[in-house]
Formats: sequence, structure tokens, C-alpha cells
Amino acid sequence: MMNLQAEQEKAMTGAGVPAHEQVYRTLRAQILFGELEPGQAVTIQGLTEQLGAGMTPVREALRRLIAEGALEFLGNRRICVPVLDSAAVAQLTVARKALEPELARMAVARVSPTQIAILRETDRRLDRAIARGDVRGYLEENHRFHAQLNAMAHAPILTALVEGLWLRFGPSLRVVCGLFGTRNLPDMHKDLLHALETGDSEAAARAMEGDVVQGMSQIAAGLGDSIDMK
Repeated sequence: MMNLQAEQEKAMTGAGVPAHEQVYRTLRAQILFGELEPGQAVTIQGLTEQLGAGMTPVREALRRLIAEGALEFLGNRRICVPVLDSAAVAQLTVARKALEPELARMAVARVSPTQIAILRETDRRLDRAIARGDVRGYLEENHRFHAQLNAMAHAPILTALVEGLWLRFGPSLRVVCGLFGTRNLPDMHKDLLHALETGDSEAAARAMEGDVVQGMSQIAAGLGDSIDMK
């Protein structure tokens, strides 16, 4: 399994990738997998030193991430990772329930046995991460599973929207893992894989919706809020 650090190093040294894109990919991974915590401030100077990048690529990466909602501009040149409240979690849940089950439904019609095998292997790595309490591994493999499935739907507009949603709740999911541990983060990937194998699009959509609700309920619990997930 390629860990987050390896992915970041690959992004930063990718041949032919412009500097601003390399910086963007690295910061995006740090946000997605919770290396940057909710409420944590970031500065251009700090990032240039951390990443060994120029100020212009860092500014461009920050601009893109602010536009995507992954970072928040607070004025006076202050930029930070957004802190979710109950209203934000509720909205993210509505959006995920609208999009991700549909992507799962669409994937059923297009997925191949080879692709299902790839998903199963990702899910096995996810299970191993859960068993050993590997928070980073859990976050990486859980995202990888969903990203692989979404790509199989061949719906780039919907997939891009979903990726934007994951950037918004990724840091909070990392906090939840720290509070409750990986063993308390069940998923419905087995049900989803069975639906893919049997060609049952509605079962796939139901499994994905259940998976979304479980995950967002955990985030809500981590915030100490009670949110209607129906």
C-alpha cells in the first residue's frame, strides 16, 4: 500500500507536472486525509518552507482549494481549514446521499470482473488497516475504494462534485477516527461488492446510501450533535 507520504512525494516529484499542480495535489492530500486539522491556519510562507516550493505555486494552490471549499479565507490574509458545524454536516449528508448512491447504481452497469477484484483487494487492505488501528491507512483505503468505484461509473461531472464534498469533511473524519478508533467505523462495502457481482443496481445504491449515513453519523457524533440522517 502506498501511504500518504509516498503519494505526496510522488505528487511533488511527478515528471512533467507543473509546480503549481504538484503543490495543489500535495495540499489536497493533506486536507483530504486530515493532516491539516479543522481550524488549523496555513500561511504562504509556512507552506513554501514545508513544501520547498515557490510562493507563486503555493498561492495558486491555495486559491484553488479556497474555491473548492477545502480551505477558508477569513480576511487579513488568514486562511484555515474549515470547522464543520451541524448545519454543514447535514448539508454534506444530503449532497452525498443524492450523488454517491447514483454513482454506485451507474457503476453496476459498467463494472467488469477485473474491476470488482480491484475493489475487493482495496477493501481487504481497508480491513487490515481497521484491524491494526491504522487511522491513516483507513482513511487512504476508504477514499481509494470510493474513488475507484466512482471512476467505474464513467460520470466525471458527478465524480468531481463528490470529490469536492470529500475535501470538506475529510479533516473532520480524521478527528472522528482519533476519538472513536477505526474499529468503530463500520462500512457497507461487502454489501456493495455483492451487489456489483450480482448486477443489482438498486442494492448497490442502498448499500452506498447506508455507507454514507454511517460515515456522516460518526462525524456528527464526533461534533457532539444529533443530526437527522433520514
